Amino acid sequence: MEPAQAQYITSSTGRKKAVILPIREYQRLLEDLHDLTMVAERREEYPISLDEMKKRLTDHAPV
Repeated sequence: MEPAQAQYITSSTGRKKAVILPIREYQRLLEDLHDLTMVAERREEYPISLDEMKKRLTDHAPV
């Protein structure tokens, strides 16, 4: 994001109190936050092989 796109709401003393972002930038930030949350939640999981993933998907596929 370019710095010029963000707008700040300031107090009477000039302290930044809020920010206005373009909606697309806000949505991108939410997606990034969601992705980071998923990474943190799955930190303890172990990787599985492609064959194991295919087996799991086949076992749970609707008939």
